[in-house]
Amino acid sequence: MKILVTGGAGFIGSALVRLAVVRGHEVVNLDALTYAACLDNVAEAARSNLYSFEHADIRDRASLDRIFAAHNPDWVMHLAAESHVDRSIDGPADFIETNVTGTFNMLEAARAHWTAKGKPRHFRFHHISTDEVFGSLPNDPAVKFTEETPYDPRSPYSASKASSDHLVRAWHETYGLPVVLTNCSNNYGPYHFPEKLIPVMILNALAGKPLPIYGKGDNIRDWLFVEDHADALLLVVEKGEVGRSYNVGGENERTNLELVKTLCSILDQLKPAAKPYADQITFVTDRPGHDARYAIDPSRIRTELGWRPSVTVEEGLRRTVQWYLDNEAWWRPLQARHGVGQRLGTKV
Repeated sequence: MKILVTGGAGFIGSALVRLAVVRGHEVVNLDALTYAACLDNVAEAARSNLYSFEHADIRDRASLDRIFAAHNPDWVMHLAAESHVDRSIDGPADFIETNVTGTFNMLEAARAHWTAKGKPRHFRFHHISTDEVFGSLPNDPAVKFTEETPYDPRSPYSASKASSDHLVRAWHETYGLPVVLTNCSNNYGPYHFPEKLIPVMILNALAGKPLPIYGKGDNIRDWLFVEDHADALLLVVEKGEVGRSYNVGGENERTNLELVKTLCSILDQLKPAAKPYADQITFVTDRPGHDARYAIDPSRIRTELGWRPSVTVEEGLRRTVQWYLDNEAWWRPLQARHGVGQRLGTKV
């Protein structure tokens, strides 16, 4: 199949691009190359004749129409989004313009293309979203997000993603556009942009800087290795039921403090320092509206499509730490980009 991937130079998008090319799909990577994008993420895929790149912004409808006409994709996998919660607190407008208006443009361009081609049965629009749209959970292992959990977004970022989810469902119900949706838990792994928790902790530790943990570090997240996520996404677009959503989780819940201590232990083994890295842990003022817990119930994707994550969080973290140790040439230049390494999300 020919797949149009939006946001394919980002973290999750690039993992998807790399895997899709390896599996023999033609891939068109549409990316605006904003601050968090990096074409080095897809350098390996770019060597294949199955890969092509379009530098375009999903807020630009004319560019989208041109790209659909030029490439005639069978599947659209829409990942392009502003995604950092702290940045959404400081500057919500970009999140509304990209995540809401940009998704509207993608839906309309896809609908026009699908209609012009005679509404082929194989066409799919796969919208990739987040578990943050569901809000926060109590600290009760029996309670998890399902596909029927009511939406309750708490940040500008999660509100913008909830809005885009609703648009995708509306375009299916109103116009018949064949869509599938996925909502994932927190991703981590190679090529993770160095403003997110795990790469911040790894790189701060190596630099001898404080490891800042919000509040008491008791916020709980379900961690999903990005390469497992890419595998799930391709499975859903190929075999998922039209109009249906699937929650994708790593089945690896950890508090932020537990996660950081695990990272420190791995670093102690792989890159020993004079003192344990955990000595650098520092507690800082919590983020405004910080959700207490996210946890995915992945029963639907497991039962209907047979998918499960392949690695535990400890295995995935070790692979991630080793990748950062081996790839300083990738992450070092990114640290100079706007806002990276700074505390954001305090403007309330």
